[in-house]
Amino acid sequence: MNNMLNVALPKGRLGEKVYAMFEKAGFPCPSILENSRKLIFENQETCVRYFWVKPSDVAIYVERGAADVGVAGKDILLEYEPDVYELLDLDIGKCRMAVAAMADFRDDPQRTLRVATKFSNIAAKYYLSKGRDIDIIHLNGSIEIAPILGLSDVIVDIVETGTTLKENNLAVKETIVPISARLIANKSSYNFKSDKIDMLVREITAQMEASK
Repeated sequence: MNNMLNVALPKGRLGEKVYAMFEKAGFPCPSILENSRKLIFENQETCVRYFWVKPSDVAIYVERGAADVGVAGKDILLEYEPDVYELLDLDIGKCRMAVAAMADFRDDPQRTLRVATKFSNIAAKYYLSKGRDIDIIHLNGSIEIAPILGLSDVIVDIVETGTTLKENNLAVKETIVPISARLIANKSSYNFKSDKIDMLVREITAQMEASK
């Protein structure tokens, strides 16, 4: 069983895309495609075990060794800074981390800027690099309403299309960093299973090159 490659997949559409890449790379597991409530799937022939986890938890499973490899958004890696190897940018799940505010908002550098976000670490580092004095308000959901209700001046959040912002009379003011899905590996696992993991990286890289 030690020869098994344990893979943490993010639940949802992104995870399905990632599985398709892994399957094409030589790590198929047909049972994962069956309509069931199971969370763990194995293929003894190809020595691979997949499990579905919440996207924000993938890095924890990988860092602590429950998974050898996994796929996590760059936002999660920047926010929580897990001690893992970042092996490959998969160029999917693309969006950006941005600062948004009411469309007519103008920053007054003389005042402490109130920032609502679920990405406190990213926000703190970003504004520290700008030398801007901020007050972070950590929220877990519906960040967009914070400036509307006067709780914050700006928000720091993931922006995909920007539709939700526009519908709430908000606008992107600054882009902090582009975000995409990354293939990550447990450091110890990489030492012991480097042949398998390197093969996976090579095969997926070849797929990405071929699709350009």
